Amino acid sequence: QVRLIESGGGLVHAGGSLTLGCKASGPVFSRYAFAWYRRAPRKSRELVATITGGSSKDYNTDYADSVNGRFIISRDNAKSTVYLQMNSLKPEDTAVYTCAGYYGNNPRAAPSFWGQGTQVTVSS
Repeated sequence: QVRLIESGGGLVHAGGSLTLGCKASGPVFSRYAFAWYRRAPRKSRELVATITGGSSKDYNTDYADSVNGRFIISRDNAKSTVYLQMNSLKPEDTAVYTCAGYYGNNPRAAPSFWGQGTQVTVSS
């Protein structure tokens, strides 16, 4: 089982930025696809962004409509870390953000493993 540890959550004013990190432990990283999910108060869990695994030339990303144009998912295989850069944050972005991974390079399947999550709070 792969262990995922998120970091970077916190409190930020509307319009600000935060970058979340997801550090993965285990023997395999580069071949795995990864995703960021979030769960806001009174809402179900939402898929925010995905990034494919494989070589750097094969990377592809996808975003929820609610964050498209504001958030950027990226990865650094040398550091076994996935990032979520969040810009122009809105109060409705307030949620627990959780990193997830897949046993394979396809992010469209259900996640194979999850982190514990990190709280992001955006004040107005």
